[in-house]
Amino acid sequence: MFTSRATPAHATDGTGVLAVAGATVIDGTDGPPARDQTIVMAGGLIIWSGPSAQAVVPHGATVVNARGTFVIPGLWDMHTHMTATDERVYPPLYLAHGVTGIREMWGDPTLYALRTRIEAGALLGPRIVTAGSIVDGVPSVWPDATQVASPEEGRAAVRATAAEGAEFVKVYSHLGDDIFGAILDEARRHDLPVAGHLPWRVGAGRASDAGMHSMEHLFGLPTAVSAREEEIRRTLAETPIDPADPRRYYDLARELDRQASLSHVPAKAARLFERLARNNTWQSPTLRILSVASSPADTFADDPRLKYVPQDVRAYWRERLGELAPSTPKQIAEQSAFLRYRMDMVAEMHAAGVSIIGGTDTPNPYVFPGSGVHDELALLVRAGLSPGQALRSMTSEAARCLGLQDLVGTLAAGKAADLLVLDADPLRDIRNTQKIRSVVVRGRLLDRRRLDDMLAGVEAAVAAPATAPSRLAGRPACC
Repeated sequence: MFTSRATPAHATDGTGVLAVAGATVIDGTDGPPARDQTIVMAGGLIIWSGPSAQAVVPHGATVVNARGTFVIPGLWDMHTHMTATDERVYPPLYLAHGVTGIREMWGDPTLYALRTRIEAGALLGPRIVTAGSIVDGVPSVWPDATQVASPEEGRAAVRATAAEGAEFVKVYSHLGDDIFGAILDEARRHDLPVAGHLPWRVGAGRASDAGMHSMEHLFGLPTAVSAREEEIRRTLAETPIDPADPRRYYDLARELDRQASLSHVPAKAARLFERLARNNTWQSPTLRILSVASSPADTFADDPRLKYVPQDVRAYWRERLGELAPSTPKQIAEQSAFLRYRMDMVAEMHAAGVSIIGGTDTPNPYVFPGSGVHDELALLVRAGLSPGQALRSMTSEAARCLGLQDLVGTLAAGKAADLLVLDADPLRDIRNTQKIRSVVVRGRLLDRRRLDDMLAGVEAAVAAPATAPSRLAGRPACC
């Protein structure tokens, strides 16, 4: 039996032995919580996990008395952007809110360099799995995306993505069917998954059959299960994309998706969801940004977390949400109904065996880096997932989607020492994931005092005058 002592008021460096003792462990599987457990960590890995009565903790180890607490795996935000914009802000915000890993949906050399520094231990931050540049058709709504006008250009974009060290290919909304098919084929040659927006002119079933690994934001799915699918797809095929205003087409497609939801065909949906499940096509619904975009512009204006958001980002959020948000009673009612429809779709897909991963699409308006994962978890539960299922969408399911299930996502010997110590049971109330006592990342303990210091540092950084122009105006996020 071990002898526990108080949690030290500093962060261990991850090189010694750390034991979290006496907690109830929710290990990221669908098994029941295990009470009075001890997790022993060294070298960034869990080296032993089991009942506290059987624990053997080496002399000199740092022992955290975790009795009365709940331990879960570190969370993954499976849809993020701009992490490399300011390393004083984004990496600490993730860790301070229990996010020990992210899937970055638009990579560039600055992000790759940040990923390397974190992996080398030169900077404290979350694990990063990243796409390369967004690959889109011509014209794109994002001028600095990689825009491809032919199948061969699409293949070249995949080769460039592989050469620069990205882990997957990110596709976008304006790709045509032939170019999209070429991208998927070339990606298979390089063993790169393809994730991103379902292109508006490509059917969901066709994309799934062709091997698209994950689809974001539920785009195109309402159309795919609508009685009006053929009519809407014909409109999308016949409508040109204006080079002077490519967003007009993008916005048209989103409105057609909303209209499609009014002619939902349950049997058609059941067939599509079975197809997605059979093909193991993941869905990242990003409910937080869908919720924000479906709400009146002033809904989130007084959120206290704004103190952690850079001033130029806050200004952009106010401007952009003024363009996006419904304003008339009719628009508000329509968007509220459409949001509920999509949340119901998430529950139906999950029940049909479609794999769901939790992502936020930060930093879209009022989608907060780090803390946004807790908003997403709550929305997944509102959609119909149980708290345990929602948690797994950001732990074990996230790991499985990334092919990292042997390293992260669950708590067991041999896995990464990434975990959260919570003061309340998240299976009783998913909002309890916000009650973080400490975070362990790569075996390094960040206690509550250290986490608060990190947040204070972020607050000071965003209050200081900007030292360099932000990339925000170019591309805040992909949605």
